[in-house]
Amino acid sequence: MELRQLEAFAAVMSTGSVTGAAKLLTRSQPAISRLVQELEAEIGYPLFTRNGPRVTPTEQGFLLFEDAERALAGLRRIHERAAEIARGDAQPLLVAATSALSVGLLPQALRSVEARHGAAPVQLRTASPEQVVHAVISGAVQLGASSLPLEHRGLQLHWIGELACVAVLPKKDPLAKLATVPLAALAQRRLITMSNPFRLRHRLDAVLAEAGRAPGQPGQHDALIETNSSINAQALVRAGLGVAVLEPLTALGAPLDGVAVRPLDTHIPFFFGVITPQSRPLTAPVRALADALLQAAAALPGFVQHDVAEHATLLQTAPADASTSP
Repeated sequence: MELRQLEAFAAVMSTGSVTGAAKLLTRSQPAISRLVQELEAEIGYPLFTRNGPRVTPTEQGFLLFEDAERALAGLRRIHERAAEIARGDAQPLLVAATSALSVGLLPQALRSVEARHGAAPVQLRTASPEQVVHAVISGAVQLGASSLPLEHRGLQLHWIGELACVAVLPKKDPLAKLATVPLAALAQRRLITMSNPFRLRHRLDAVLAEAGRAPGQPGQHDALIETNSSINAQALVRAGLGVAVLEPLTALGAPLDGVAVRPLDTHIPFFFGVITPQSRPLTAPVRALADALLQAAAALPGFVQHDVAEHATLLQTAPADASTSP
């Protein structure tokens, strides 16, 4: 399997045609077709079905594309780093974070680091929590910021933070007039929620069930809208499609007009933290960013810092009821 074959395959996938791939790579159409056919012959299955000049990826083609794209991106990064070394440039700070932490904490933290140490190259990748963990363990990035759980072999967990989840409502919603929103009122509404069942969604489902949400009964409150991004959830709320219970970082870092953010009468904790590869020495820039992220989080209302030794205990913590919530 040659690099040129993977490049041709990825270009055809991206452009949707051999003609487009040829223009993108500044090669002839026959050359692109030949490279793709050689790759198909080597791996033993077709990557595209052909209909004249247009091509449609096969299921196997879609499956292979993600890995091919990752391999090509890694190679491009090696080329870039080689050029940086030749120029004597500083190594970029490689960071992966979930969307909530990317918009809610990282801008302030990076600004703080640059104010103290000067501007430096940074590469920020926004990804799912699982992808953030994988990027840190594999050494693809130097620092990750994500929601819990983060107790994996190969990770160094620097600190754990906690913030209370909030209600996100259309601005004209009657509940937006309240200083504190009862969770029981949201339990009977159409909910826009996170699709990952193993993190905040698991905790949210439990407290909504206690608040009277009955998923087995038909009704508007069962017509869930699931998304993998809090920013998406906010936009859906603004469109009047429902209400949401979200971590507060997105609402603070990327507020939307037409959306009201209110505290809940029930404390639903959102746990998050910063991780680095355990096998890699902690450089001064990475340590500075980890500390700056903690300082940015500590400046938010209601922030609580936990010792990393409490990781397992925190995941078993039951949300407080309305009578004991802060």
